[in-house]
Amino acid sequence: MQFNRPQFSLKNIQPKTVDLPEDILQRETMLPGHFPMVYKPAIDGISLRSWIGDHLADIGTDLKKYGAILFRGFDVPDRDAFQEVMKAFGEELMSYKDRSSPRTEISGNLYTSTEHPADQVINMHNELSYSHTWPLKIAFYCSKQPLERGETPIADVRKVLKRLPDALISSFKQKGILYRRLLQKGVGLSWQEVYQTEDRAVVEQHCKTYGLNFKWLEKDALEIKWCRPAIRIHPVTGEEIWFNHGYFFNFMALAPEIRTAFASMDELPFNTYYGDGSPIEPAFLTAIYEAYRDECVYFPWVNQDILLMDNMLVAHGRNSFTGAREINVVMMQPFGEHA
Repeated sequence: MQFNRPQFSLKNIQPKTVDLPEDILQRETMLPGHFPMVYKPAIDGISLRSWIGDHLADIGTDLKKYGAILFRGFDVPDRDAFQEVMKAFGEELMSYKDRSSPRTEISGNLYTSTEHPADQVINMHNELSYSHTWPLKIAFYCSKQPLERGETPIADVRKVLKRLPDALISSFKQKGILYRRLLQKGVGLSWQEVYQTEDRAVVEQHCKTYGLNFKWLEKDALEIKWCRPAIRIHPVTGEEIWFNHGYFFNFMALAPEIRTAFASMDELPFNTYYGDGSPIEPAFLTAIYEAYRDECVYFPWVNQDILLMDNMLVAHGRNSFTGAREINVVMMQPFGEHA
């Protein structure tokens, strides 16, 4: 780049504000017609936190349309930097209570992703959709990309809903979903892990507040049951969405070798039914699995990637992997309703 020689003394130069060009970011979908939307820097030295703070409306527009944005190629060197970037949204960061999977809190509501063994696949779900409170936004950060596989598949649940049979949708709209969990040490998560307390009274008050039926059992175990809708209306877009853990928590979603390890349904750490307690038809469970499968989009993680999602529009899962893999997560903008 060439500059014309100034025709005046440097001491006469007055400071002024210089606007950055609008095209400092490249914006394109991962594949033609497919999400996520991908943001990449077009020039060096962009402060992602500052850019996000100045473009919240634009990001919100893309999230409503696409449901997911992948920030790739930015200088976000570690998980602390990731946490700082997320603060640019100005939203409350959620603590992970009502847990359904093992995670470690790193600091200030920054967590590891689900710590299941590397050879296991995690089924598709929207974070905390079974709970009374869930995040409207969720973001993942790739601290260490896996050697092979280990993708976080994503699926637009607006499209998942459209793939489901009318009879299935009618049944779930009419009946909702009944969740049952058995919280005990040694099998799944204990109630101490789920509610992050050692005080039974705190757990009982939580259950009463949010309409969960609870029963204390032998060996310090706790059974809880509660009903939630299977289909909700998105609070921003007004669209109907498939938003639940009906398949994820159902015993049919477990690997066959795990299912056969339990002598009865009562021993399962979790299961789902229609809201009236009747079983969900196996054909409907298969249809739900296939709808997720057919809408899944996979892409490989790259170090320093940030995947931002509207948690009510997009479900996610995890592929099995080899090699070391570290994905961190923050949940933002708590939303929900009392039972």
